[in-house]
Amino acid sequence: MGCHFATFAGFRSLAAGVARWGWATAACVPLVAAAAAPGPAAAPAASVYERSGGPAVAGANAGEDAAQAERIVAGALMALDRADPFAAKIRQKARIGDRVLTGPGRYLQSGTGAGQRFRYESRLECDTESFEVLEVCDGLFFWSYRRNAADPAALARVEVRRVREKLEEWKVPAPENTTRYLGGLQRAVWRTRDWFRFTAAEPADVDGVPAWRIEGRWDPERLVLIMPDLAAAARRPGGIEPQELPDGMPWSLLLWVGRGDLLPRRIEWLAIPGRRPVAAAAPEPIAVLDIHDIEVGGSVDAAAFFYKPAADGLMDMTEQHLKTMYPWRP
Repeated sequence: MGCHFATFAGFRSLAAGVARWGWATAACVPLVAAAAAPGPAAAPAASVYERSGGPAVAGANAGEDAAQAERIVAGALMALDRADPFAAKIRQKARIGDRVLTGPGRYLQSGTGAGQRFRYESRLECDTESFEVLEVCDGLFFWSYRRNAADPAALARVEVRRVREKLEEWKVPAPENTTRYLGGLQRAVWRTRDWFRFTAAEPADVDGVPAWRIEGRWDPERLVLIMPDLAAAARRPGGIEPQELPDGMPWSLLLWVGRGDLLPRRIEWLAIPGRRPVAAAAPEPIAVLDIHDIEVGGSVDAAAFFYKPAADGLMDMTEQHLKTMYPWRP
């Protein structure tokens, strides 16, 4: 049986966001909550990622724990930006309602600063439906191709020079580093850091690699921006509870960073799944992005960053992209 999207309006939009940003963007938009029909709470299904992994527990010195976690994440962003060249494979798995999407991808990056180029590919599938994303930056333009199930494919481009000029106008550090404001793996991780605050880090292993396992929680101010109805709950001593968020929207995340190279290795988004209202319970993984088979300093075929699409259907989205930009938090 294929996915019956007619009974779950908004699935394609959210699934497309998962495909594009490894959940980091889609998770910030409560499309599923607006779409799901009211009714009794559903019994929680199995997690999409069968592996024990509750939230990291902060020690007695919560402030020091948070500071250490934030330093590690900041170091991971810097390490990823400076990895030249960088190549990795990607595995994704996400639960949206009672559907599960899975699929592979890859990320390539070459150069640093204004000369950095990248290529991001992702494909997610759910029975007969599939969602494809291709993002390429050739140094002059950022190209974005998306095909969301049976919807018509969309092709857009953004002029990199204009993005750099906007960053210079804002006087952000290193305005020549435009990748994080365009797409690919860097933007996904930067957006995650912008919306979440990291509270604790503990040593762990991921796929046999020594890593830091870092817990992140929503920044209440950011969350209220997109969920204004929860403003009063955010002011409570305990803040917003996981069962108060819409189904499909994460309450917390776990970021895994290699201890040897500080490169991101995995992101898990945790929530209480099920149709709302739902009983209070421990959050569990509803989506996972694995970054594996990482190679740094090897050879990357320059042809991977060459993209020459047909002009039919091409949209220049530079102005729209500039309007949605804002400086990432330092």
